[in-house]
Amino acid sequence: MSRFNPYLSGTSALLALSMMTGATAPIMMTAPASAQLFPPQRVTIPYGTTIPVMYDQAEKIVVTPTETMPITLKVAANIKSRSGTILIPAGSEVVGELQPANGGSQFVAEELVIYGNRRQPIDATSQVITQTEEINRGTNTGSILKGAAIGAAAATAISVLTGDNRAGILEVLGGAGLGAVGGVLLGRNKTEVVVINPDTDLNLTLRSSLALR
Repeated sequence: MSRFNPYLSGTSALLALSMMTGATAPIMMTAPASAQLFPPQRVTIPYGTTIPVMYDQAEKIVVTPTETMPITLKVAANIKSRSGTILIPAGSEVVGELQPANGGSQFVAEELVIYGNRRQPIDATSQVITQTEEINRGTNTGSILKGAAIGAAAATAISVLTGDNRAGILEVLGGAGLGAVGGVLLGRNKTEVVVINPDTDLNLTLRSSLALR
């Protein structure tokens, strides 16, 4: 004759209830505390990385060796991590200036614009472009100006030396003082301009690592 054990019966009932509850209750998962306390890790592109760029407003750019000209380039191809993640998408903008450098011109990047609204500083430059063309008085500038974006100083120099006052040149003069550049050229029969091919001359090299944000 077995004895009734109220303790064991209560334990069995509690165990059965627990098993039933576990089978029907939804599973709740929470993020680890560390993921809530720390922001996602930033991606850093190392210095020395090459960023291909393009300028889709003209086939070439013409400036004087002493001219500074603001310009915006576009990233020509996706910049990816080793795992294939796109870090800088093609079409992102690089804002900067063409500046005089060692007898030529060099693009100095100042700001990277991703997706039209993510802006951050960037420290990168192109090579120094020293390819020049000589402009003499009376020179036919058709081949130089065709398909070109022309800096204000270069446009003024060409206008003064050749008398070429076509609308294409006058439009890029902007607020540049014709007298300022013209005075420098007074009495001279020639000058030089730097001719830049955006597809090959302006690719950028990072001078310091770029921490994307």
